[in-house]
Amino acid sequence: MRRRSNRARHAQSRDPRGHWLLLILILPLAFGALLFEGWTTHEVDAAKTRRDCTTPVPSAVDKGGPVVRLNGDKVKSAGMPARNVALTYDGGPDPVWTPRLLDLLRKHHAKATFFLRGAEAAQHPDLVRRIQAEGHDIGSNTYTGAVMGSASDFRAGLELELTQKVLAGTAGIQTNLLRLPQTTAVDTMCGGEWKAAQRAGADGYTLVAADRWFRKPSQGVIRQFSQNDVAYSDTKKLLKNPRIDKFTTVTWGAGLPAADAPAPVHERWLGKALVWIKALGHAFVSGMAWVLGIAGGLGVLRLASLVFFARAHVRRLVRFRPGSPRLREVVDPVTVLVPAYNEAAGIESTVRSLLASTHPYLQIIVIDDGSTDDTADIATWIDDPRVEVIRQPNSGKAAALNTGLAHARCDIVVMVDADTVFEPDAIYQLVQPLAHPAVGAVSGNTKVGNRRRLLGRWQHLEYVFGFNLDRRMFEVLECMPTVPGAIGAFRRDALMGVGGVSEETLAEDTDLTMALWRAGWRVVYEESAIAWTEVPTSLSQLWRQRYRWCYGTLQAMWKHRRAVVEMGPAGRFGRRGLSYLMLFQVALPLLAPIVDVFALYGALFQGPVLAAGVWVGFLALQLACAGYALKLDGEPVRTLWAMPFQLFVYRQLMYLVVIQSVVAFLLGTRLKWQRMHRSGTAAQHIGQPVAYESLPSR
Repeated sequence: MRRRSNRARHAQSRDPRGHWLLLILILPLAFGALLFEGWTTHEVDAAKTRRDCTTPVPSAVDKGGPVVRLNGDKVKSAGMPARNVALTYDGGPDPVWTPRLLDLLRKHHAKATFFLRGAEAAQHPDLVRRIQAEGHDIGSNTYTGAVMGSASDFRAGLELELTQKVLAGTAGIQTNLLRLPQTTAVDTMCGGEWKAAQRAGADGYTLVAADRWFRKPSQGVIRQFSQNDVAYSDTKKLLKNPRIDKFTTVTWGAGLPAADAPAPVHERWLGKALVWIKALGHAFVSGMAWVLGIAGGLGVLRLASLVFFARAHVRRLVRFRPGSPRLREVVDPVTVLVPAYNEAAGIESTVRSLLASTHPYLQIIVIDDGSTDDTADIATWIDDPRVEVIRQPNSGKAAALNTGLAHARCDIVVMVDADTVFEPDAIYQLVQPLAHPAVGAVSGNTKVGNRRRLLGRWQHLEYVFGFNLDRRMFEVLECMPTVPGAIGAFRRDALMGVGGVSEETLAEDTDLTMALWRAGWRVVYEESAIAWTEVPTSLSQLWRQRYRWCYGTLQAMWKHRRAVVEMGPAGRFGRRGLSYLMLFQVALPLLAPIVDVFALYGALFQGPVLAAGVWVGFLALQLACAGYALKLDGEPVRTLWAMPFQLFVYRQLMYLVVIQSVVAFLLGTRLKWQRMHRSGTAAQHIGQPVAYESLPSR
């Protein structure tokens, strides 16, 4: 009944779809916030430097005061009355110096005018409100401090409009004062800056410059400062000048109406939304800088660890340890279980490669799991007494393996996939580590047979660089999480001790391996036991295969989570193996889409050279490690040419698989049993010589 309920549960399942809509919405929003943050922080429009003036300002402006109002072609200028000083501060608000300046002004009962940049005002809304509450004028210094005479018309309009939105969202006001960035006295508003001033004047802005440096404060002046330490010290000196009667705002001194007016309600809400977007983008950039640093460090640490432990694994194999026991040769009879469902394309190649094995005693059991093609008939037609064919209704791979296990007559059981072809000595080499009484299972070396196309090459690199290099490290650390279903050897009593192959997860091989660790058995890797498997030939098939693997691995990790707090081999496996899987195969892939978006942000706004340098450097490190893995596995290094292209399609597919699997797991979604379309191409590379890297013993 339990088996039937599991089968029905899987058959009736559906994949979740709503989270893809959520991801499609989140990623554009995140990129939009990053794009806005990048534009406001790094000024993409190249409006950073002034162009040389080709025409001077009109004489009426040049000879007038620093406060300029334009009404068509008419110019009205104004200045400060004698013994009155208008202190003006550009940029900011600065979180360090603006509060100090405000404290200084309040101490001397002085008023000033702050020309704020919208981008910085959005980051420090409390300072904007404090400036307003203490009675100072607030003007616009544009959104990013872009040079308005060099900016495009669209950029210039946006600079002013966004600043108004921020002021509405932070202080609930709109301002009619404007100081053009990188201008001082009125004569500096020449050339392109004068055209920008005319456009701003037509929009109702009053342009505020500063008096020339030689004008004495006792004559009445507008002084211009940034918001920094120099401004603080110069302001402090001016405030002590006995020849100045009043420190006031620009509007009061020039006899102008109030600089600010209440913003409409809808403008305030738009402004608040802008401030939130700015805050989100800034927080995202700051947070992702840390995440990228940590992820990059972990990635480099993982690569270094893989190489280090791979070398340790090889040296362990070739080094003779004085006093160590010499293990016996294992020639015991072996039962090979071959579960098959609609494997007519490859079942004959699989069985005949097993029959060609150099291991002397084999019992080969083909379990046909309700195939609708000729799988069982083809296996039956192979005229060899070592081959038995068992037919059963479709129940899933785990149930098929348990059926075969019930008919096994040998103490050593090898489980293989029906799409896999084996080297003649694969079974013999695979069972040799079982000579050690503590070893309960052995993982073989799975290689990609159909690797002639690009997708096959990508998977070949993943098998060699990812899976097999990982297995070397896992063996050294004693935390092998998976004996692959394609080729693995087990003690029969170990299998029976954990209740056979569990049907509770979709990754029955991972579940079984973890159960063996928790039962106290060791699991090792035998790199010389080579099996050639057929991998998916389309992205859709690859998606379905990896989705099932990843989802099943999550199920197995959750099922055996208590291994983390257990003692002995189970605890070592839990604290090392499960932690590794959670960190590098779940957590980091979940961050990968945002990391990619942030990488694009870096290329756009922080310099393509820097972004390309980081990318090329990490790729070179991966290529070096992959080259070492290929050398260890006796594979030609020329395959590395396909690896850079893997980062643009294959990597994205893999992390989307993880996202889909995690969401499905959290939502409690059950997956359907899925199978890959086979073409019988696993044997393309069988028989090719494999030369393993041997490190000299010390």
